[in-house]
Amino acid sequence: MSRIGKAPITVPAGVTVTVTPEQIVVSGPKGELSQSLPPAVLITQDGDVLTVGRIDDAKSSRALHGLIRSLVQNMVTGVTSGFQKNLEIVGVGFRAAAKGKNTLELSLGFSHPVTVEAPDGIEFVVPQPTLIEVHGIDKQLVGEVAANIRKWRKPEPYKGKGIRYSDEHVRRKAGKAGK
Repeated sequence: MSRIGKAPITVPAGVTVTVTPEQIVVSGPKGELSQSLPPAVLITQDGDVLTVGRIDDAKSSRALHGLIRSLVQNMVTGVTSGFQKNLEIVGVGFRAAAKGKNTLELSLGFSHPVTVEAPDGIEFVVPQPTLIEVHGIDKQLVGEVAANIRKWRKPEPYKGKGIRYSDEHVRRKAGKAGK
């Protein structure tokens, strides 16, 4: 059995969990998330503790056991405190501006500004013109939106210009002269 899958999930106060054989719904102060469940995985609730188990000993249920536990834990964390990804913009003239909470306008050296619309449940915050914060309750969606923003201008290895995660390190290359 998976070591991750064995660990129980503690449900904090203010969070309600509804488990059916087909899906799990977690709702809390920040919103509501749902996840469909494979038929080989069983989630039981005992008060404020959730446990993930397997129905049979098939190989597919062993593979999904730890994954489903991680997904449910991320759902509980998301509806209580949420998730955030920070992006930095490096480059002369590169900047970002928030147009409300759902639209982001980026100047990245193209002939036109790039406009990024936030999907439902995602919010953009721009504390400085070179910093972007992506907030949301769904960890997977927050990471996907941040990756799509980064895709517009990936950091290049010679000058380091582009959009990078705040904790990302870009390895720099020597130039043509081999300085």
